[in-house]
Amino acid sequence: MKHGELLTKLDEKRIAASRMGGQKKLDKRKESGDLNAQERLDALIDRGSFIELGLLGSSVIEQDKDSTPRDGKIVGFGLIDGRDVGVVVNDFTTKGASTSGTNSKKMGYIRKTCNERGMPFVHIGESTGARLPDAMGAKGMGQMLGNDTSQFRRIRDVPWAAAALNTSFGSSAWLCCCSDFSVMKKGSIMSVSSPRLVSMAIGEKVDLEELGGWRLHAEQTGLIDHFVDTDEEAMLAVRKFLSYMPSHAKELPPRTKAGEESNSDQEAILEIMPESRTQVYNMKKILEIILDKDSIFELKPRFGKSLVTSLARLDGRVVGVIANNPLTGGGALSAEACRKAIDFTVLCDSFNIPILRFVDTPGFVVGTEAERKGAPGQIMNFMNATCLTTVPQITVLCRKAYGRAYVAMGGGAHNDTMVAWPMAEVSFMDPVFATTIVHGKTAQDEGFDDALANIRKDLEVWDMARIFSAHDVIKPQETRAFMIRMLDIQQRRLTGGLGERHMRAWPTSY
Repeated sequence: MKHGELLTKLDEKRIAASRMGGQKKLDKRKESGDLNAQERLDALIDRGSFIELGLLGSSVIEQDKDSTPRDGKIVGFGLIDGRDVGVVVNDFTTKGASTSGTNSKKMGYIRKTCNERGMPFVHIGESTGARLPDAMGAKGMGQMLGNDTSQFRRIRDVPWAAAALNTSFGSSAWLCCCSDFSVMKKGSIMSVSSPRLVSMAIGEKVDLEELGGWRLHAEQTGLIDHFVDTDEEAMLAVRKFLSYMPSHAKELPPRTKAGEESNSDQEAILEIMPESRTQVYNMKKILEIILDKDSIFELKPRFGKSLVTSLARLDGRVVGVIANNPLTGGGALSAEACRKAIDFTVLCDSFNIPILRFVDTPGFVVGTEAERKGAPGQIMNFMNATCLTTVPQITVLCRKAYGRAYVAMGGGAHNDTMVAWPMAEVSFMDPVFATTIVHGKTAQDEGFDDALANIRKDLEVWDMARIFSAHDVIKPQETRAFMIRMLDIQQRRLTGGLGERHMRAWPTSY
């Protein structure tokens, strides 16, 4: 065959592959308001930067080779904000983007290249699970499963990000649970298997939302970090997350030009912080004042709500923020809040992101329900993660810091620098409880107020500053400037700014 004929044939194959599952299916997606795989890719990466591999891939089943363009997955490399990333985008119009022999090799190649060459990996999921009959029988199992030992091995050499869109079963769920960041579109379902398969397995009809709806993952499982309304917003969320991340673990996160403060009037903190130590307030409003304007990117906002975990910037430097929020449960740390803190600590420590902690907690949530959720184990995991952290850490005692929670939140020597605000109080337990235990008096008893006042006089932070357990007492309005300067001082100069990454292989879901 002549050169011209071969080149024409290649052009024809390229055009056929670009049609995905056909115009009828593409039109149906447009009517429903869903982007197709190519449109999602275009919204994700910098314009004109994508180089696709595996365009001519198709099913290993001979009779399906012409009906499986790209074998249901677009894979390749592109730029996000000028930095290289590896990308897999599922094409649901081709056999439901089901996992098969060919597209497994395509995805594996992208992951392997990202991990070995130091670039983020992004998976945009919408899939039905393993493709049948490809995976059935001994040959199917031998061909598709267990041949890639690195498929689910996470040692956080590079950041992973994933999206669960519409129907996200099988690999789409696996990648969300393996990733450092996962975003889900409201109305989507993310679960191990489809409702039909689950219904057959358990012999009863399954409710979609209960099986894997966004509220389940937002409020109960904590498997998803961020929730959006549209495909476009999901792609923007992935881009935003990666803007805080280094390309790989052997470099520092990108530092931007220092922007203006979120609120140049730091005195506004005093308007938010109540003078009464029993009155609640929204810690998020204080963080907005201290951190760079519009830089806060909160993760898992509806899970373990008594704790705030956010990526942000301070004077242009990427930081991770862990803060108690008294608005929910007085800032008491539930088992869910502990899990949330652990996940976020591991993320920051693995990718050289300094951690800022704002402490206002009466302790851990106790009771029979907490025990059923494994609270003791989660508390110890939290303690372990805090002890293993090697990136710069600054702890601010804002108000209450009671018991073991004080230590888990970076108290004592579990930080590089710990300061307190004048309204902070530190003790082994809530002074009301302590009064009852020590003096045998309750709030209804005569002499309770005097006994409580006697207990309280030892809680104020002055004694901690006097013995240099707190490095200083600062005014709330001095916090931003203090942290900026202290992060400069606490840089890891001897290692080029890199931490030791002791938690890099910590499970991403547990």
